[in-house]
Amino acid sequence: MSRSPDTDFDSLLPPLALSRRDFIVTSLAGGFALAAGPVAAQTAIKTDAKGLVVGEIKVPVADGSVPAYRAAPDGKTGLPVVLVIQEIFGVHEYIRDVCRRLAKEGYMAIAPELYSRQGDPSRYTEVSRLISEVVNKVPDAQVLGDLDATVAWAAQNGGNAERLGITGFCWGGRIVWLYTAHNPKVKAGVAWYGRLVGNADPLHPTQPIDIATKLNGPVLGLYGGQDAGITQDSIDAMKQALAKGDDASQDSTFVVYPDAGHAFHADYRPSYRADAAKDGWSRALQWLDKSLKS
Repeated sequence: MSRSPDTDFDSLLPPLALSRRDFIVTSLAGGFALAAGPVAAQTAIKTDAKGLVVGEIKVPVADGSVPAYRAAPDGKTGLPVVLVIQEIFGVHEYIRDVCRRLAKEGYMAIAPELYSRQGDPSRYTEVSRLISEVVNKVPDAQVLGDLDATVAWAAQNGGNAERLGITGFCWGGRIVWLYTAHNPKVKAGVAWYGRLVGNADPLHPTQPIDIATKLNGPVLGLYGGQDAGITQDSIDAMKQALAKGDDASQDSTFVVYPDAGHAFHADYRPSYRADAAKDGWSRALQWLDKSLKS
């Protein structure tokens, strides 16, 4: 199977009954994801933790606790909250660095490990096995519930859940669209090259295009024109669906970088495109600031 991160993640496996002992991941692994391939050390961005409180937290959920990475300005409360949603590779160093970048901008950024019941992505060296054995088995309902629990944790620990945003990459980009329709408190979302259309199944009954008219906050979609897995036709279809919704849906917009492919923001991988990544990051901050800091 190709190592492309554009693989369709659909699965026909039914949701599993969960208990506390079903949590496979109980703490976050260090470093970068092995399955993502060698790290391009010359380009990987490294954000320090000066002036921040950072580290692993435990988010209580109904059947146990989910590990998560939190970064926030030290000594401050009432912070706007941004959920950071992982790629297929889990909450590895790249996602943690994104959290620190957001914290440097005045946000409480939290990235929960959303595969914690299904498997440990840090143990995989092959993308195909990671997708088939872990990613495809993660129910959307579980993800949305864990994100609700993460927002509740933030509200009790210095965050302002009334100023809530979300951003995510690849697998997480799709979740941005779904969660923005799910939680009425979401004020803004930024979806980086998340899938927009696909087949429904018991674990993934809804795709972003199905909830395009139901967004609670506007979403900025950042996509690559050379992304073989997310076509311009699907983006155009999503735009047409958004136009039929209320203000939040109609205010959503796309920026497509013609020369960029999938994962162009992933600065530790060969897919990184500096110009598109930097422009997208600037737009993402402006988008979040407008809704969460005004």
